Amino acid sequence: MRPDDLALLRAPGVPTVSADGRMAVVAVTRPDPGDDAERSRLWAVPTDGSAPARALTSGRRDTDPVFSPDGRWLAYLGAEAGGPPQLYLLPTAGGAPRRLTDAPLGAGRPVWSPDSRRLAWTARVPQVDRSGADRARQAPWLVTTLRWHAEGAGVVTDRHSHVFVLDLPCDAEDDGTPPRPRQVTDGSADDTDVTWSPDGAELAFVSARHARADRDLVQDVYAVPAAGGTLRRVTDGRAECARPAYDPSGDWIWVTARLELGGDGLDVAGRGATLCRVRAAGGALEPVLAPAATDRGDATPATVLAGGAAHLGVRSRGAVELVRVPLDGGSPEALVDGPFTVHGLAAAGGVVVATVGHDRSAGELIAVTPGRRRLLTGFGRALGATGRLHRAEERTAVAPDGTQVHGWVTLPDGPGPHPVLLYLSDPLHRPEGWSLSVDTQVLVSAGYAVVRCAPRGSPGYGQAHARAVRGAGGTVDADDAAAFLDAVLVDPALDPERVGVMGTGYGGWLATVLTGRTTRFAAAVVDGALTDPVGLVGTSDVGWWFVDQYLGADPPAPSAGTATPTLVVHGEDDRRFPREQGMRCYVDLKRRGVPAELLLFPAEGSDLGRTGRPRHRIARLEHLLRWWARWLPVAPDEELPGEVVDGGPPSEDDDREPLTVRATRLD
Repeated sequence: MRPDDLALLRAPGVPTVSADGRMAVVAVTRPDPGDDAERSRLWAVPTDGSAPARALTSGRRDTDPVFSPDGRWLAYLGAEAGGPPQLYLLPTAGGAPRRLTDAPLGAGRPVWSPDSRRLAWTARVPQVDRSGADRARQAPWLVTTLRWHAEGAGVVTDRHSHVFVLDLPCDAEDDGTPPRPRQVTDGSADDTDVTWSPDGAELAFVSARHARADRDLVQDVYAVPAAGGTLRRVTDGRAECARPAYDPSGDWIWVTARLELGGDGLDVAGRGATLCRVRAAGGALEPVLAPAATDRGDATPATVLAGGAAHLGVRSRGAVELVRVPLDGGSPEALVDGPFTVHGLAAAGGVVVATVGHDRSAGELIAVTPGRRRLLTGFGRALGATGRLHRAEERTAVAPDGTQVHGWVTLPDGPGPHPVLLYLSDPLHRPEGWSLSVDTQVLVSAGYAVVRCAPRGSPGYGQAHARAVRGAGGTVDADDAAAFLDAVLVDPALDPERVGVMGTGYGGWLATVLTGRTTRFAAAVVDGALTDPVGLVGTSDVGWWFVDQYLGADPPAPSAGTATPTLVVHGEDDRRFPREQGMRCYVDLKRRGVPAELLLFPAEGSDLGRTGRPRHRIARLEHLLRWWARWLPVAPDEELPGEVVDGGPPSEDDDREPLTVRATRLD
């Protein structure tokens, strides 16, 4: 894969299925480098495979489709250029979509009432008008809490998320103005994950409204009358709950939850999110799948109940399996297993539709019926036709303490020996496995063998494996990565004398730990990385608890011993591992005379390699290739590039971003 192949990437999201099971609709996102934006529109896909997918909408960014229970309507989110997502309604019998909302900060995913006459969603409600372009004239923020900002949302002290309901007119095709949405929750807490009771009289949602809500990670399920009124807490305040769904009887609510958070409500390190149920009248959560062996891994924004069963994606050794769990207590059944990742799913009319990817696919829709699985789409055909996607090979190794380490090696064409890059993604939150990694494919196409692994802390290998890094990050997990690298380097296709390391997010922390231990690496890349734990506590949206839970009370500063040439990549607006992390790492390296570069991307947040603007994503890939060509050339006798110099401003007829820059702006 080449950097400009990013324009061929097609990523389907979470599907929806009509009540009769005959039609699925999914949003497919593609990067548009020409317009420097993400495009997304809805596609209709017959679940029997009788016809190819066809485009259903033509908006700039249409997402989150949901069929009404009666099948007459498709609600979805649509966003115009520069605007937030708003709620739209499309008649399935034909006709133009109709916009239903004008929320200042955008609307959330729509959820249909059982009678198909009402829609619920959550949306942030601004208490102060900050819509003006001149930020210097805006009112100051008064911060009095630990939870005052969030990645992707910015400062949230005066813009909490609440539940809204819209009653549709008798004829939703009427051109008149629809009734105004009514806000049914309020207060200083964020409300998310709304769902309807079977009789439509009540809404359940997730919120943190207890006394210690600002100091722990507990999230409870609450319920409120659909017409508005007094809230009641459903769960018992001991877990981090998400994605509630009433069962058809209305007696139980099924929930995805992290259980047993300890006395301080912060003990989440390595705890998987498992399927639970709770009585709708209130009570304690009852785990349905074993918490010590389960971690939900799909992105479906709800718990899917259909056909007398719950359906969800469960992490397993680098895969995300599609599992059916009978509501009556029967044995779980894997509907999709093996080297695949289930990204999202829906079920209705006896059909389960899932978006499933693997190491050479961003995802396709499949339909699962009793005894059969059918591939429905070919969204990735153009990218696959380039011939530049490479298959991963599974490997295992043994750490010094006897722990089994699972991982993958992806080899370029040719016999080798190839230069090697140890690639450490964020194992805590974006674990490696059977899903398409653009970074891996681009680096392998350039001639590098890419080595990835699942060190301790990674989900999908049992709770003991994941919790081994609690308070010990950068110890046993770094041992695992080093042991896996040593084990695979005996392969004659890999060159043990030409090795580099690259880490993103928490994986960047591991990369700096490893380069602080040894000089074996020709160079390193730390991308949006944690490098300064002390500074993270006061600047990150999660730092106030993350460092203590994962690194302990007195973590080291790993970059202090690093002598490895290092490229530091960061987004200016990153609130997870803020830009100060990268800046301090870069300055520390330069002051000690270590060859280093700082690559800052304006207006980008965390994980810019996956979610950044298309031109920035391409520029990042080009910089990675340039850096590795300089310090770890594919051909050992290749002449190394000289010092990186300012590429100068682009000419008037060239709107491409310069490839070689000394630094990007900070303001």
